[in-house]
Amino acid sequence: MSTLDFSAVDLNDIYIDPERAARQPERYANAVNLFEKNFGSEDGLEIYSAPGRTEVGGNHTDHQHGEVLAASINLDAIAVVRKTSDGIVRVISEGNKVPDINIEDLTGNESEKGTTLALIKGVLAGLRFEGYTVGGFDAYITSDVLIGAGLSSSAAFETLIGTIISGLYNNMSIDPVMIAKIGQYAENVYFGKPCGLMDQMACSVGNMVHIDFKHPDNPEVERVDFDFTKTGYSLCITDTKGSHSDLTDDYAAVPSEMKKIASLLGHDVLRPVTLDDILANIRKLRNEAGDRAVLRAIHFVEETRRAGLEAHALQTGDLWEFLKLVKASGDSSYKYLQNVYTNNDVTHQNVSIALAVSDAILGKEEVARVHGGGFAGTIQAFVRNENTEKYVQTMDSIFGEGSCQILKIRKYGGIRVI
Repeated sequence: MSTLDFSAVDLNDIYIDPERAARQPERYANAVNLFEKNFGSEDGLEIYSAPGRTEVGGNHTDHQHGEVLAASINLDAIAVVRKTSDGIVRVISEGNKVPDINIEDLTGNESEKGTTLALIKGVLAGLRFEGYTVGGFDAYITSDVLIGAGLSSSAAFETLIGTIISGLYNNMSIDPVMIAKIGQYAENVYFGKPCGLMDQMACSVGNMVHIDFKHPDNPEVERVDFDFTKTGYSLCITDTKGSHSDLTDDYAAVPSEMKKIASLLGHDVLRPVTLDDILANIRKLRNEAGDRAVLRAIHFVEETRRAGLEAHALQTGDLWEFLKLVKASGDSSYKYLQNVYTNNDVTHQNVSIALAVSDAILGKEEVARVHGGGFAGTIQAFVRNENTEKYVQTMDSIFGEGSCQILKIRKYGGIRVI
């Protein structure tokens, strides 16, 4: 069994929820034991953590160079790590051994796309290209960031690898924004997924983060220091268990239709477009792009503005204004963006049902909205602490035990715990 001492670590500070914090020593100890089983003695070990994230505002705006508000949460990926001197990176992730990586050969390989190996190599290569020291290590990684729930398990993993290199070889000096950009690079170039930067930024920077993608190569990142632990609210994420199969066309149509409107107004993306521009040209836009495209463009214009207003409301301590804006975001996603269910299967509307039930059982000062890409998947609700048990029980009764998770917004991004 592990002899590593966790008593000096304030786990409540990291995980916020006392029940979740109380489970961590056993979780960490199990990870240390599995490290020792696979890599030998636990001497010289360090432990790192990187959180998942939730999108709070800016639904489907980043790909049009808009603004988003996202937050790190108290679910995380953790790594038990030991620095080595042989230049080899050895990683076991969730019990699966990743092929060994020689840091002298970090070239991307087409056959590796879509793999954990590609993500690790991409982060290492990106950091080396930026001038940071990269070296070998052994790591056992485990995560409770839910896969497929819109909480960005891959971004948490990329942040974790970047933070490990920052700690082992760069004295924790690599800026979290740089780690986020490197994570996006790894996912885009090595893994082969054309993701934006929101997920990585929220995981790496921590707490609430307001990001303006007007200049996507150099986005403006603003940390929003707001202590949600003092508000009496919890963040509830419900997996509605909708099928994600055959949704590729639905997801692809959102940026495609938005860009069609932008093109008709003389732009590559919607960021320069105003509501007045759309209204002044609405007949032409309807005729040439269709009504749904116009509605989605209206959503973008208002939603990207709303993300900035949400950040401002939190910075000024106006929680009620923030919650009203979250509700408006959800309404806009439903009515204008139309990403709550697919038109290809109107008989199954899991997200719609979850939102309808939420509206029925939540109080006037509680809100729910579609979360992430939409069409299937998850919803997000800000629920008063005294009502969370009822809310979870109701959602679980509809979508299955464990469907609804009570989360807290964590103030740390990628960190070295021990």
